[in-house]
Parts: sequence; structure tokens; C-alpha cells
Amino acid sequence: MDKQLKFDVSYLEMAGIWAKNSYCRRRQVGALIVKERMIISDGYNGTPCGFENVCEDENGCTKPYVLHAEANAITKVAKSNNSSEGATLYVTAAPCLECSKLIIQSGIVRVVYRDSYRSTDGTDLLERAGVEVVRIDEDKINEYRNRNEQI
Repeated sequence: MDKQLKFDVSYLEMAGIWAKNSYCRRRQVGALIVKERMIISDGYNGTPCGFENVCEDENGCTKPYVLHAEANAITKVAKSNNSSEGATLYVTAAPCLECSKLIIQSGIVRVVYRDSYRSTDGTDLLERAGVEVVRIDEDKINEYRNRNEQI
């Protein structure tokens, strides 16, 4: 059994659970920053502190000031005594271009995600910057679960 895959699947599942904290109706995204097998930060998409917990406008479009899960996790770790240098980011959806810039600047060296995003600009930038990018989709997660239930 691949030990890294076991941890990756577990942390991705935890990010999925964390995503349920989001008030967004269109898409709920969760993120965890893990360093040395310890969760040092977490985040989900939503409005900034002090704003109403409504992510979409009356037309169902995401409001422009909604923070992505990755941005929330990165700013949260920045306010703590932890460093994301050398960490792994687990996120339920592939990072967009803006979040990818934050990921690079924060020193995160590995990104593991589940769902693809409408554009690959973010993951392309991460790879260009030397960040390891791994996609573990729902099929691979289910295959892993089924294999381990048989053991």
C-alpha cells in the first residue's frame, strides 16, 4: 500500500468535509495546509470577516470579493506562528491563477487536488514554478477505498 497515497486521500477527504463549512451555494471548496503530517491551516471559500455570509448575488453569480479556500488557508497561516514553507496544500478544486500566485509566494511545494477547474492556468503556473501538482479524482479515491476495504 502506498503510504503517501493513503495520506493524500485522507487529507483530501478532510478538505472535503471542511468545504461543507462554506456558505457558498454554487461551489463549496475546502483547503488544508499540511506540514510534516500536521495540519497547520485550513480554509474554505467565503466572504471576508465582517461581511454577510452570502457568496452569490441575486443572479447566482459569485460576488467578486469572495475569498477562495486556498487564500483563506494561506492568510490564516500567515497570521499564525507557523510557516507554510515546504508544506503541501490539499484542496478540493484545482487552484485558479490568483490562488496559484499566493501558493508560490507562500513557499508551498506540493498541491494535491480533487476536482479540475474550468481553466488550467493555475496548475500550469504552479508546475512552471516547480510546485508538484497531483490530481486525485473521485474515481481514484473510490478505487483506493475499495482496495483497502478488501484487505
